[in-house]
Amino acid sequence: MIETANGAIGDDELGATLMHEHVFGLSPEIHWNWPDLPEDWDFDRRVREAADKLDEVKALGIDTIVDLTVIGLGRYVPAIAAVAALTDVRIVVSTGIYTYDALPPYFANKGPESMFGGSDRMAEFFVRDITEGIGRTGVRAGMLKCAVDRPGVTTGIARLLTAIASAHHDTGTPITVHTDSDNRRGLDAQRELRDRGVDLERVVIGHAGDSTDLDYLRTLADAGSWLGMDRFGVEFTSFEDRVATVVGLCARGYAGRMVLSHDAYCFNDRVDPDIVAQRHPNYRYPHIPTDVLPELRRRGVSDEQITTMMVDNPRAILASR
Repeated sequence: MIETANGAIGDDELGATLMHEHVFGLSPEIHWNWPDLPEDWDFDRRVREAADKLDEVKALGIDTIVDLTVIGLGRYVPAIAAVAALTDVRIVVSTGIYTYDALPPYFANKGPESMFGGSDRMAEFFVRDITEGIGRTGVRAGMLKCAVDRPGVTTGIARLLTAIASAHHDTGTPITVHTDSDNRRGLDAQRELRDRGVDLERVVIGHAGDSTDLDYLRTLADAGSWLGMDRFGVEFTSFEDRVATVVGLCARGYAGRMVLSHDAYCFNDRVDPDIVAQRHPNYRYPHIPTDVLPELRRRGVSDEQITTMMVDNPRAILASR
């Protein structure tokens, strides 16, 4: 069974899945203190808008998204549950912490090696999200998420990786790691998780598709991990390069190690939507079904390989416990 915002489903119900997306990116302290800011957070309006955007990709053949919004990105699961009630797209939610360096003060000031000592509750909270539900929503998380970005494995990141590994061992929940491909941080993430006893076949290396280095990507895949080709539409790596990398890996037999996605949002108060639309005009949910998949087919990627990346691989990641 796979947990979604509408409850558990069988793995045969998952369908075509975008493995790294976000519904809402929120900054609650900003909204609490400056409610008149232009990035208006109107619950009912934003929920309806998000459901409409998901309905659009449902009509294009997308059945499920994995929402990797965790603590540090403004996770608000009541809003996700409200969206899920209005759309036929299934939403798998996540638990973990998004930080590149220091932990949020709630965790940084408690636990081993902290200024004030005490118990480290990160793993406890992650397990609770997975086994009991998030807050009072009853929605259970189906993925764990952390990050190893440009700063590398800092003291805070090491603590987070330990908590993520612990929650994984307790629950069997798969892990996605946001990584910085320029500095080959996927290798660091693999090393650190392997050292904590995690089977790398349970780990998605997020943003692997930012890289065009096939040797680096094959090294990650050969170690067992899944490759997140998951920023289609973000043009600091061009459309041409992202497509060519997937084509090249498929030609070398790696379709069975890749998943596709955008890392897009329905609503994100942390960016200016007009500027994003100018710089990254394809940074939106329909990009993969309307642009990427047709181009992959045109370049020789088979329908079977596309089904592998869009359906079979997500099912293998999310259903195995």
